[in-house]
Amino acid sequence: MTTRYFRLDRLLSEKLQTSRSSLRAPLAAGLVQVNGEVEKDRQRVVGPFDVVSFKGQKLHGQTPIYLMLNKPQGVVSATSDARHTTVLDLVSEEWREGLHLAGRLDFNSTGLVILTNDGSWSQSLSQPETGVWKHYRVSLEAPLGSDDVEAFAAGMRFEFEGLVTRPARLDIRSPRAADVWLQEGRYHQIRRMFAQRGNKVKTLHRLAVGNVVLDKTLAPGEYRALTEHEVRTIADQTSG
Repeated sequence: MTTRYFRLDRLLSEKLQTSRSSLRAPLAAGLVQVNGEVEKDRQRVVGPFDVVSFKGQKLHGQTPIYLMLNKPQGVVSATSDARHTTVLDLVSEEWREGLHLAGRLDFNSTGLVILTNDGSWSQSLSQPETGVWKHYRVSLEAPLGSDDVEAFAAGMRFEFEGLVTRPARLDIRSPRAADVWLQEGRYHQIRRMFAQRGNKVKTLHRLAVGNVVLDKTLAPGEYRALTEHEVRTIADQTSG
């Protein structure tokens, strides 16, 4: 989801239902504030979380929301669905407005899902170019071997997309269980990679996105706000 930015005079014109030219005088008189400070530049660009006030009355400014949710199996990673419960349905109504997912999990997968109303933050988190690692734990039908580790590290050809996946890390925990780290999240990527190895994923659980680790105290379906440190650590990882 793309974050919307506006010129200050355009925003004021829409909120006050007046022409841009009529705003020059009140701007010059210091009647407009952005984030608590007088702003006279009508070309100032403001974002969704900038607080804009006119004569002391707030006209614009969302509160940024960042949540982690422990997705249960059988819940859709979507904001709406006519047939199934969505991750957004698990969040109380007071938090829902403007929320979207920063990365998805398929219907049968479980674990960490991040929701936010900050489009720029989520976009940087979801793009493979930013190099944020996602950590998953999987169980499988057939035993694993060192050749599987090598195949994941080399990347695999996805014919439908016409591409080779980025190198991934596979750590074998037991003959039929492993941890996987990816820097991208293509459609059913982990399941398809194991399928290419002649294996089938039985369970798939996301443990972490970057340095944000799923809170072990969250039962399936529960959520909490990210801490300031967790939000900042994602921003630091995606800033290059």
